[in-house]
Amino acid sequence: MPLFDRKDKSRYASFTRRSLMLSGGMTGVFALLAGRLYQLQIVDGNEYKMEAEDNRVNQRLVAPPRGTILDRFGVELANNRRNYRVVIVAEQATDGVDAALDAIGKIIVLTPRQRDKVLHDIAQNKKFAPVPVVENLSWDEFARINLHLPYLPGVQPDVGETRSYPYGAQLSHVLGYVAAASPDDKKGDDDPLLDLPGFRVGKRGIEKQFDRQMRGKAGASRVEVNAYGRVIRQLSSEPGIPGKDVYLTIDCDLQRYVEQQLGDESAACVVMDTSNGDVLAMASTPGYDPNLFNVGITNEQWSTLLNDDHKPLLNKVIDGSYPPGSTFKTAMALAAVDNGLADLQVNCTGSMMFGGREWHCWAWKKGGHGHVNLHSGIAESCDIFFYEVARRLGIDKMSEAAFALGLGAATGIEMPGELPGLVPTRAWKLARAGVPWTQGDTLNVGIGQGYVLTTPLQLCVQSARIASGKALLPRIVHELGQSLQPRVVPANLPFSGDAFAAVRSGMSAVTNEVIGSAYPWRITQAGFEMAGKTGTAQVRRISKEERLTGVLSNSQMPWNLREHALFIAYAPVDTPRYALSIIIEHGALVSHPHVQMARNILLYAQQRDPVKMPTAYPVHAAQVAPAIVRSGT
Repeated sequence: MPLFDRKDKSRYASFTRRSLMLSGGMTGVFALLAGRLYQLQIVDGNEYKMEAEDNRVNQRLVAPPRGTILDRFGVELANNRRNYRVVIVAEQATDGVDAALDAIGKIIVLTPRQRDKVLHDIAQNKKFAPVPVVENLSWDEFARINLHLPYLPGVQPDVGETRSYPYGAQLSHVLGYVAAASPDDKKGDDDPLLDLPGFRVGKRGIEKQFDRQMRGKAGASRVEVNAYGRVIRQLSSEPGIPGKDVYLTIDCDLQRYVEQQLGDESAACVVMDTSNGDVLAMASTPGYDPNLFNVGITNEQWSTLLNDDHKPLLNKVIDGSYPPGSTFKTAMALAAVDNGLADLQVNCTGSMMFGGREWHCWAWKKGGHGHVNLHSGIAESCDIFFYEVARRLGIDKMSEAAFALGLGAATGIEMPGELPGLVPTRAWKLARAGVPWTQGDTLNVGIGQGYVLTTPLQLCVQSARIASGKALLPRIVHELGQSLQPRVVPANLPFSGDAFAAVRSGMSAVTNEVIGSAYPWRITQAGFEMAGKTGTAQVRRISKEERLTGVLSNSQMPWNLREHALFIAYAPVDTPRYALSIIIEHGALVSHPHVQMARNILLYAQQRDPVKMPTAYPVHAAQVAPAIVRSGT
């Protein structure tokens, strides 16, 4: 064979092998591609289709309307109103964000603080995300923004919802307020609503106590977005489930009257229904406007609230802790009758010697009260008489009586932050101070001083229990949503009918007999008379030297060194229906302003008689309390 033919065949064979190898490789590649395409499109097609849909469509939470808080007659105390606001989208502000803010500032008021916050929020968000500029605009302000909208590139008007408190400071300590969720609020709470920008949660009062129930359940909105996450259009929207409404036992009108009576004093007052424990009014003054916390409180406003010596942020009704003073003598008197001291008589000369020291009577009356029994001891509030009662009873029986009247333990009212107060015992002092109880301690507690501490709410419970003879518990919420709040049927108190009769007679004498410590400020209208007990609580120690030279009167001392003025009462005397406690911090003046306020409040409550008025919530048979048995047994 010629050499040329051999070489040609060799080249052909080599070309054929290469072609086969190339063809095989290409076939393998195409097979891999086809297999991969099959896997992507057929086997895993549904999964990738869902992921692509997720990239195209976002599901966003929609905050539901917060539940409304209403009084016993259906008056809205906290509701939701329209929030007219302005937002800005940075990338659409063609002349720059600063220029847009300057333009807004020429139409409505825009403070430097608001401006700085907008710039900070824009720096923290994407350029296409809307950022609030100013909220809670009036309709006139909102209309002006809409009128100038063609000249405000990047600026958008928006209408949302915000919490509103129509009565401002009037019910601030009862209702509390809402504010943005803090990191602490989110601990242990996996509710996705807390991550929504601008979502607010309850911080104090009823708003905090029933925050979860009033939040409701989040809705959902499906929107189509582009690759950068910008919203193109809304595909669907599912509204959330509104939060539950809360019906309080409060009478808004009575509450208003109570706060008017307290005025600008640093004071607290509670009014209760003696048949079932419903709290009809709960006032702590001064208050604060909860709307400030919703729209954003300034540093200056916060500093003013913190530094006010009248403590407007403190709910004195449940968070204030005070010596009960002579109001504690009612507990002493109940224990005295049931422990064989009903006929005790003491000669008050204005002072007595005990334990190597002189113990004085509050009146500083020359010669004292003279011969005093249980009735006049309550009416005239004679310390010497109750020192002797305390000495004979001992701390064990005294503390037992106090506990039975609801002192020394939290009442369990449906509000956060209630203090338990303190009724001291031998074991308590030994554990706290490491020293045993003394007779001097006993005498101090006998007139409501020393270690004993109470809250105004506990004092009102004490008054209601004396009036009814029942172990009433206070409550401030009647209905949550469509569910009635459970009520415990009160048991009889562990005191005899004779004990109740003696104490009620003494309390009536306080206001209705000439010897009574509150007689000048009694209710004179027939059928509306009140029974009560005055009290004064020292806030400073009176030195021996001062007793010799003369103790300064409260009006002669600085406000913060004056004694607290307390009063507990119920009315009407014969068939009590309303119980009250009141305290004016550093308000123990000769004119007894706290008793005057209590008289006016109890008279107003009886004339208005809210417990007999039809309520907005249904009254079920199980909720109707039996008539009060005056014997107390």
